[in-house]
Amino acid sequence: MPAILEHSNFTVSDPDATAAWMCEIFGWHIRWSGASKDNGYTVHVGSDDSYLALYRPDVTATAKGSSYTTIGGLNHIALIVEDLDASEQAVKKAGFTPGNHGDYEPGRRFYFHDADRIEYELVQYEAP
Repeated sequence: MPAILEHSNFTVSDPDATAAWMCEIFGWHIRWSGASKDNGYTVHVGSDDSYLALYRPDVTATAKGSSYTTIGGLNHIALIVEDLDASEQAVKKAGFTPGNHGDYEPGRRFYFHDADRIEYELVQYEAP
């Protein structure tokens, strides 16, 4: 059996706010929240099968440079959606700016950055 991604954990400035817009745009739910590593705070948000762990450290975290030029940087998170156009409207409604639209086999996609400068890719695959 191949490995299945259960979750990814990354640092954000406000786990509750990030989880809220993710629930709105992606249709996810909060699975757990509470105290975590090194006196930090974490929110697990996602589906019943997988999730993102949104971590805020106890100390003020600083933003880094471009992830594409940082070894170990998170370049983007890609999510499959059923309706790319509706998802793009939800992204705009949440106050984010979609960009870098691409239509190529086997689907269509666009990207956006959240308030923490994390890049997300939303993709809709066409039915075969």
